[in-house]
Amino acid sequence: MSGPAPHTVFAENDPAAVFARLAPQMAALDAFMQEQVAGFEPEIREMAAYCLETSGKRLRPTLVFISGWQGDGVIGRDLVRAAGVVEMVHLATLVHDDIMDQADVRRSRPTASRKFGPDAAVLLGDALFSQALHVASQFPTTDVCRAVSESTRKVCSGEIMQTLHRRDMGVTLADYYRVIDLKTAELFRVSCYLGAQLSGNGSAFVAAANDYGRHLGIAYQIYDDLVDFLGEEKRIGKTLGTDLASGKLTLPLMLLLEKLPAAERAEVIGAMQAGQPLPLGVSVERMRALGIAAGVVGAVEEELARALSVLMPYGDLAPVPLMRQLSGLLKGQIAALQAPTKP
Repeated sequence: MSGPAPHTVFAENDPAAVFARLAPQMAALDAFMQEQVAGFEPEIREMAAYCLETSGKRLRPTLVFISGWQGDGVIGRDLVRAAGVVEMVHLATLVHDDIMDQADVRRSRPTASRKFGPDAAVLLGDALFSQALHVASQFPTTDVCRAVSESTRKVCSGEIMQTLHRRDMGVTLADYYRVIDLKTAELFRVSCYLGAQLSGNGSAFVAAANDYGRHLGIAYQIYDDLVDFLGEEKRIGKTLGTDLASGKLTLPLMLLLEKLPAAERAEVIGAMQAGQPLPLGVSVERMRALGIAAGVVGAVEEELARALSVLMPYGDLAPVPLMRQLSGLLKGQIAALQAPTKP
């Protein structure tokens, strides 16, 4: 573990500042991820590197680092390894998601499925899962491997449930929240749990960090579902409209169906059940006209409020200001998504 750098003052009301503070940790994570390539068989190292070297938002490693925050410039080796583990699990899920969604673009470049073919990509995702659990098993305690393997199973279970519900118009709001709790919020939760636990925090704060991660993850997935309708592909850096094309009944679409006139609603349902993707522009137009985005944003803000509420008793602990900042960053992304686009 390296020692702390000279104290730097960062405004808590500046959400983007959190990433500036994490620069040393992210550099250490980059080095760790590059080291993992050598753990794969020579014949597939180039493929593994293509996935592991992808530079995305890295929200899950960020959650590990901030929930285990011990000061500027303090880089805990265990936190770096845990961050690498959850990121590899996440990357594996993305490889599989892109196959099922037939997505061509991820993080502004071809998906693994597009580059290597779906047959090889599905096995590559499996290999990434396996490497993540291999690294988790190297911690001196079995707690990390147990937590990560359980979360991996839950993530896969959530994806299975969502796949089985495709084009199912009987999906309820409870079903939707259950799926996103498993497929997305679970990795947010375990990231915060591991960060707080590995840094030696008390059990009460570890439990609070755990709950914070879960609510933040639910909020983020609802936001991501809204992106599929309102985002710009070039700005977001991934294929949009895949939820419509694959028949996923997400919160924006559920709210849209509730407000559409009967004839339009029947047309949308018929198209989804027949496997016919709807024109994205039509859906965006209807969402704006019916105020669907506002309802979705309200659901996101509700989860963010819950995430922040569990931190209230722990405001004197070092990780909490950064955790609040990250919540503020998501609020900013929501505002940017709703802003009118320039012609």
